[in-house]
Amino acid sequence: MKSEKNRNAMPNAHLHDLFVDELRDILGAEKQLLKGLKQMAAKATNENLKEAFTAHHTETEEQIERLKQVFSSINLSPRAKKCKAMEGLLQEAEEIMDEFEDNEALDAALIAAAQKVEHYEIASYGCLVTYATLMEHEEARELLATTLNQEKETDSKLTDIAMSEANVMV
Repeated sequence: MKSEKNRNAMPNAHLHDLFVDELRDILGAEKQLLKGLKQMAAKATNENLKEAFTAHHTETEEQIERLKQVFSSINLSPRAKKCKAMEGLLQEAEEIMDEFEDNEALDAALIAAAQKVEHYEIASYGCLVTYATLMEHEEARELLATTLNQEKETDSKLTDIAMSEANVMV
């Protein structure tokens, strides 16, 4: 960890501990999400939705690697902590998968659960980008902004699938 002297020299140093805590939280969240995405892909009946979950699983693996680069850019070892929010969101997704398993609304329910996850991630990465900007961690900001944009694209893709295929009867 940076020495206290170096940390106080950075702009908005009061945000450093919060930034690190949030990084550890989102790293834990992304690791937890990998399992959830596999389960959602396996349960989805719509091929485009299965494909979206599988693609996001691959992206999530890349995002974990990117988070490791963020930790490195601020001279810290990557260390995750259990994300209670993601744990709850994934537990809710499991309940939805069980409750709607034999229901025509299963894919719509899966999208709703996945979008709740995406919105949590968008909020988390948005805060991290802000903190990195304020502390002038430029490399971290760029890496985190890349992930933030991916999360927004995933959310948009899920909305498209919902509106064109999963939420409508053809």
